[in-house]
Amino acid sequence: MAARIAIPEPTSSDTEYNQRALPPYIEALKAAGAEPVIVPLDASQAQVARLLASVEGVLLPGSRFDVDPERYGQTREPECAAADPARAAADELLLQDAFNLRKPILAICQGVQSLNVWRGGTLIQDLKTVLNHRPGREIVQAHPVRIAERSRLAAIFPAGEAGDVQVNSSHHQAIRTPGDNLRVTAVSPEDGVIEAVELNAEDHFVLGVQWHPERSCAQSAFSRAIFTAFVQATAAWRTPQVDADEPTEGRS
Repeated sequence: MAARIAIPEPTSSDTEYNQRALPPYIEALKAAGAEPVIVPLDASQAQVARLLASVEGVLLPGSRFDVDPERYGQTREPECAAADPARAAADELLLQDAFNLRKPILAICQGVQSLNVWRGGTLIQDLKTVLNHRPGREIVQAHPVRIAERSRLAAIFPAGEAGDVQVNSSHHQAIRTPGDNLRVTAVSPEDGVIEAVELNAEDHFVLGVQWHPERSCAQSAFSRAIFTAFVQATAAWRTPQVDADEPTEGRS
């Protein structure tokens, strides 16, 4: 049976964006052997809970909206896009479930920003660097990222080594301060922007990347390897055996 992976709709109000953005995630998951389970953003908490009971992993996609700066203690800057409360609420439910049960997580672009804030981290509301981090959806190799040694991401890289690799790029925000127990595992070497984080826990697959591997699976072995590793971790997931008195992990 294929691993079932929950993925929320990217936005609650932009149908055109959802129709354009969702298919590459779905295709990448299916190509890696998974069954995507779409989480409607108008679903009730009870409906989402029923969906989550049937999945083994969570994918947080990108979005045209930004995380509300109030969630990480900042005043909104003019360049910061509007928030999407329904998407934020869905992400919180999915993250809480995944961390409580140690389900694998792959977070992409705005998804990694949502993960980081949920873990208590902060964001740069609008990047102002020498590098263009949003050159366009069609650019497959926008800039290099430097992968940290002895990281999960380095193990995923087809060569099995740390170093620089070209990725696409389509974001105006990025992680400023990593959240609790999130390790920085890739940066843009030209300007130091954080490009990937992962949970510092060998027994829980949590990977977040700032670029869009779902858009470049046809051209990039690295992109395909990210989805393959995520789906393999999801397929291997089993409900953890925990003591009844042991508190579950999470953030509000």
